[in-house]
Amino acid sequence: MEGRAGLNEEDSRHALRVLRLREGDEVELVCAPERFLAVIEGVEEERVCVRVLHPLRGTEAATRVTLYQGLPKADKMELIVQKVTELGAAAVQPVVMERCVVRLDGKDAAKKTERWQKIAREAVKQCARVCAPEVRLPQKLSALRQELGGLDVLIVPWEDARDGSIRDALAPFAGREALRVGILIGPEGGIAPQEAQWLREQAGGRLVTLGPRILRTETAGIAALTIAMALRGEME
Repeated sequence: MEGRAGLNEEDSRHALRVLRLREGDEVELVCAPERFLAVIEGVEEERVCVRVLHPLRGTEAATRVTLYQGLPKADKMELIVQKVTELGAAAVQPVVMERCVVRLDGKDAAKKTERWQKIAREAVKQCARVCAPEVRLPQKLSALRQELGGLDVLIVPWEDARDGSIRDALAPFAGREALRVGILIGPEGGIAPQEAQWLREQAGGRLVTLGPRILRTETAGIAALTIAMALRGEME
């Protein structure tokens, strides 16, 4: 991108009235999938005009991680979506599992998903990402078999895991730059043994440990994603 650009009405209003930016101030301009450093030149018809200076370092991860999150209770999903967006998740798929207390369908599911997507978009602005992760409608675990099987690696943290650690699951892909990773987290009651068996045998999942302590569902996904991103060099 070169030359001048104009912010849309919403972003112009936010820049002028909330951030109180003025002519000569430097700003980050997002034009997905890239970011640029720009300087405000002025305002024309209530729209901020900027001059592009140079590209900035990319913030999107080459490792494409989808979080498959067993539907939690209350507003925990909002926290999960916000934090995994900051950590670089490419998509979030809520999953209806055997031990889920919450059941969403129809209009309720659509309304919740719209809310979660809005939270993801807001988190993107805060953390300087350029692409918001796709937050999908809740799906039953059994309906995801083909998608899960098509990943390069499916990581399933489970308290009774026998397949090593996240490091072990990612080790075979150490030399590959782009990777499609799934992380599946159970709801508050955890992953039922028959679900764990299905994930291992039918979806190719690696049942891994997150250490000696049992983490809450809202902690486990964030921890697993952080570990995976760090091991893949996405946090350097």
